[in-house]
Amino acid sequence: MRKSRLFFFVILFFLSLFFLPLEGRALAAPYYQGKTILLIVGTNPGGGYDNAARIVARNLPKYIPGKPTVIVQNMPGAGHVIAANYLYNIAKPDGLTIGTFNRGLPFAQLTKVKGVKFDLKKYAWIGSMAVEPTVFFIRADLPYRNADDLKKAKEPIIVASEGLGTTGYQFPILLREFAGINLKIINYLTGADSRLAIERKEADARAGSYSSEKPMMNRGVIRPILRGQVSEPDIKNLPVNEDLTTDKKGKTIMAMLSSVDKIGRPFMCPPGTPANVMKILRDAFTKVAEDPEVKEQGKKIGMTIDYSDPNECMKILRFVLDQPDEVVKDFSKYVSF
Repeated sequence: MRKSRLFFFVILFFLSLFFLPLEGRALAAPYYQGKTILLIVGTNPGGGYDNAARIVARNLPKYIPGKPTVIVQNMPGAGHVIAANYLYNIAKPDGLTIGTFNRGLPFAQLTKVKGVKFDLKKYAWIGSMAVEPTVFFIRADLPYRNADDLKKAKEPIIVASEGLGTTGYQFPILLREFAGINLKIINYLTGADSRLAIERKEADARAGSYSSEKPMMNRGVIRPILRGQVSEPDIKNLPVNEDLTTDKKGKTIMAMLSSVDKIGRPFMCPPGTPANVMKILRDAFTKVAEDPEVKEQGKKIGMTIDYSDPNECMKILRFVLDQPDEVVKDFSKYVSF
């Protein structure tokens, strides 16, 4: 009788292991063991988003129990909207697909851009791996030394941009509209084309992420002259665009545009990804961001690795997406996607 009861409890024990939820079984064998994570980038290879993704892909496995393989897949199109739609609507919420997209996507959702089929607040957010200040640069051989010089310019300052949905267009548009700076914006096909226009002296200025433009600055081709509200230590003394206007509406719109720079390299999973899996990923991303070797890798490409958690990301999203209708209407006049 005693042997029968012992046999019964042994069988019950093994059955309970079989029917344990994912969280329990993960204690015996790490969830990610033998698996592959697909890291989707909403743009072509090269550039800030792709560079950040590849730094993560190289370093993430050592901080995830089970050491999965991480593969980067570029999925360009429609200003990252195609990739964002894929992550939201098609990718399985199993923690095996991560996306990183244009930090300007909140503006696409806010202004109801055609083709947007996602709600940024419903993704399972991992966080952001970098702060990306937007800076307005002037060609170094030109006589403009500060914001006052820009305001006094009688001839139009030619700004190289990549089109309506880019920071390189939106930032100078607001300077022209609310700070009264005489700017003429010329659109080029790519950021590389815009930078080449500066090199050839076809254009005088451009706006962009500090990390992306830093190589040209270090070569003495351009110099920073003003920035948005988000900063880094070595540009903290630059004047802020919002301070160049007294227009309350202008200040609000400029603040909205700059706010997403705090989540300059965002990473997220599909809605509904299990909480225990998200904890594994968030812990791993935090450790990646704290790794001195990773920080050095970022420094080599001009990127300051600095993790912002999901709460900080959501705070910024709410600031942008929960604006009253009248503000959204005004914002849409100047900022498109």
